[in-house]
Amino acid sequence: MEANGRLTMRSYGRSDVGRRRATNQDAFLCDDELGLWVVADGMGGHAAGEVASSESIDTICGMVRRGKQSLDLAGSPPEQAARAACRLIESSVQAATYLLFAMAELDRGKAGMGTTISAMMRFGDSLALAQVGDSRIYRVRDNEVQQLTEDHTLIAWQIKQGLITPAEARTSRQRNVITRAVGSRDYVQVDTSVWEAERGDLYLLCSDGLHGYLREDEIVDVLTDELEIAVERLIEIANARGGKDNITAVVVGVC
Repeated sequence: MEANGRLTMRSYGRSDVGRRRATNQDAFLCDDELGLWVVADGMGGHAAGEVASSESIDTICGMVRRGKQSLDLAGSPPEQAARAACRLIESSVQAATYLLFAMAELDRGKAGMGTTISAMMRFGDSLALAQVGDSRIYRVRDNEVQQLTEDHTLIAWQIKQGLITPAEARTSRQRNVITRAVGSRDYVQVDTSVWEAERGDLYLLCSDGLHGYLREDEIVDVLTDELEIAVERLIEIANARGGKDNITAVVVGVC
């Protein structure tokens, strides 16, 4: 697959245990050379959440690395390139799902483990996104923020169906119930999408331990071309506002 385009993409990421948790079950990947960025928020007792998030990222990275070597999209029509990129990132997430499910079948101590996945893969000057769960990917362009992924949660479904309002969702006891996770079954429905990158774009991949404390309008103010400073500031904000969960942020800048 053609990995390079006219744009340069660079990133910085960090994960923090937060102020209430004893362990960190989040994991992330920043691979600017490969053109792959992932945030995973693991779940499951007996350290199974840590296993789920780290194993998933390793599997996705390996699949994408091998898949990019075997795909040649140079000269392909844009629609064909987009479909091939989505197939690759989706199959990588499916491979992680099957691996975690098989691990849990072999080790009952890992039964029920799973993880969210928010992944972004570069092809040319475009980005293919894959989404499972309630971690998120945002884009800041021209001082406007847009959430590019959809949460797979019970309250997101209830809002879409008109059963509750966004204001009611913020105080719902069900706000942490996710409806899709990598590893809970041997197959998961993966949302994929393709976006064109532009010079000056900033992308934020984060776990719910961060976005649960942030308003969208604050993201514009915090994200800057100083990627490390932006990430550190985001984690500081989440901790200052409670830090009840693990906090992970990856910021990708386009220049």
